Amino acid sequence: MKRPTIADIAQRVGVSQGAVSYALNGRPGVSEATRERVLRVAKELGWRPSVAARALTSARAGAVGLVLSRPPSILGAEPFFMELFSGIETALKPHSSALMLQMADDEDAEIEVYRRWWAEGRIDGAILVEVHVSDRRLPVLEDLGMPAVVIGGLPGTGSLPSVRSDESGPVRETVEYLAALGHRRFGHVAGMPHLVHTKVRDEAFAEACARLGLPECVTLYTDYTGEEGARATRRLLSSTTRPTAIIYDNDIMAVAGLSVAQEMRLRVPDDLSLVAWDDSPLAQVVRPALTAVRRDVPALGAAAARHLLSLINGDPLPDIETEPARLTARGSTGPPA
Repeated sequence: MKRPTIADIAQRVGVSQGAVSYALNGRPGVSEATRERVLRVAKELGWRPSVAARALTSARAGAVGLVLSRPPSILGAEPFFMELFSGIETALKPHSSALMLQMADDEDAEIEVYRRWWAEGRIDGAILVEVHVSDRRLPVLEDLGMPAVVIGGLPGTGSLPSVRSDESGPVRETVEYLAALGHRRFGHVAGMPHLVHTKVRDEAFAEACARLGLPECVTLYTDYTGEEGARATRRLLSSTTRPTAIIYDNDIMAVAGLSVAQEMRLRVPDDLSLVAWDDSPLAQVVRPALTAVRRDVPALGAAAARHLLSLINGDPLPDIETEPARLTARGSTGPPA
């Protein structure tokens, strides 16, 4: 069907297109009776304002961009991103702004997407996720002059403002909790080593183990998938110094680790305690329910979106530190047998 236009409304009501424009935009120049007729006919025809036309008059695209260097299948498996996007959309919706999402093969492809979006005027700004230890995206966006907010950035990673939560404190809290239960051999199934938050968690894990005199603390790196989480768990549980507690960097790997433990006839938590990072419903529906480092991921996304909207409007804000994650104990942790 043909999209209804202002001309269609004007013809139906019997007034000029200028009068229709005044009525639809709440401007003076038409009587209240005419305004009511115009609004009624617009609703009957299913008329909606043209985003493209508004962009021409306001020089705004009405969208923010986010590029993720991951395979598209990760979106169906990783609860973190779904919760993050939910928070971003919640903050953007009242401002009639949309989230443009695209997957990329690598960092170079991601940079090219941002360059193209900005050159074509398709976005007003960007949200960057998964900051790298040596991140080439940051100086590129700085040079472009694009408003951008980094989720999880650290001080000194560039001039772009960031929204972040404490990554090291919850790791120390978890290690201390497991040590208090009597655990002495730990495994850490981490994410990708080139990511800043992985590096921070690794350092906190090593520091906590050293401070508590726990020499048998092993870290294995993965790509965050369930398959890699399961493979890392099998490696840890097949070693001669099998850990009695394993900490995972996301929910999906922890659930996969629970399946491996059951496959190897290990009782959770009697023979093995498991802790997940991020507390999605996935961690709560398995049995036993997973002890998890819990943080409000939707709130993190909403804070980043609000921060970016302020930046786009010319009101820069300082970096934001969101509420830190907290350890929530459930049935997957207990004293070692």
